[in-house]
Amino acid sequence: MNKFYSGRKVLITGGLGFIGSNLARRLVDLGADVSIVDSLIPEYGGNWCNITDFSRRVHVNISDVRDRFSMKYLIQGKDVLFNLAGQTSHMDSMSDPNTDLEINARAQLSMLEACRQFNPTIKVVFASTRQIYGKPDYLPVDENHPLRPVDVNGINKMAGEFYHILYNNVYGIKAAVLRLTNTIGPGMRIKDARQTFLGVWIRLLLEGKPFEVWGGSQLRDFTYVDDAVDALLLAAENPLADGQIFNIGGPPPVTLLDLATLLIQAHGGGAFEVKPYPADRMQIDIGDYYADFQRATKVLEWVPKVSLRSGLSAIMKFYQHHFQNYL
Repeated sequence: MNKFYSGRKVLITGGLGFIGSNLARRLVDLGADVSIVDSLIPEYGGNWCNITDFSRRVHVNISDVRDRFSMKYLIQGKDVLFNLAGQTSHMDSMSDPNTDLEINARAQLSMLEACRQFNPTIKVVFASTRQIYGKPDYLPVDENHPLRPVDVNGINKMAGEFYHILYNNVYGIKAAVLRLTNTIGPGMRIKDARQTFLGVWIRLLLEGKPFEVWGGSQLRDFTYVDDAVDALLLAAENPLADGQIFNIGGPPPVTLLDLATLLIQAHGGGAFEVKPYPADRMQIDIGDYYADFQRATKVLEWVPKVSLRSGLSAIMKFYQHHFQNYL
């Protein structure tokens, strides 16, 4: 991996966000020439604080992936595109479906068209979501599971996926898709639930307030951000990933009640309340979910390395020092 990225010109959309900034940090350490594009729209997670420690080592362009003219310019001359920009809130996608469509579907098509016309040799890795599976028929969920999104976000992310695979198969634009699940780590959004409910739990704990666990018996798996970054890097450098879709999961799944207990242990105190699942969320809830990531292990030689307990401890330690920068 070190040799592959040394000197490579890399573009990260959504690079000031949680996953994008962690990826950028790793890439500059590997010797890559990293450019970041981010809209810094408040709802979408970009934060200058995410790159404070290495900002002089990257090129930052404040632009929107919906601006096809700027993307046409930014894509030229790049070896790798990590396409991470997106609207992630499931509730926002239901209240404002057209914006979700523009960002998660139409902008993806425009970006791939720019690659086809102006940089057809680029390698693209697209960050998708496990949400497109909907309510699972079986567990763990593998890549052959039927796709039945339960919200507008899932439908548009599915379209974005399919555009990437289509352009790989028809136009030879080398593209791989990773279906991420509940990625957590330092830099994750904590001021609201637009990225993950766990962020809200963390914020309330740090404010000395109890947090709510809705239901509690639901099973989930969580991927620590360092492991997610490993998967992105491996997918970009491996030609066997071209045209393929991979689930990225985490260590053994836990119930939300067990997760709440682990988080309080990591923090060294706190409390939570168990509440019924809200009626307005029930229609888009998927129940239990955890991923079968054997394909990623076989093709990419990827396995998650960071345990949930270790990951939660690292997150709480980070926010005890940087809390105010993420409110």
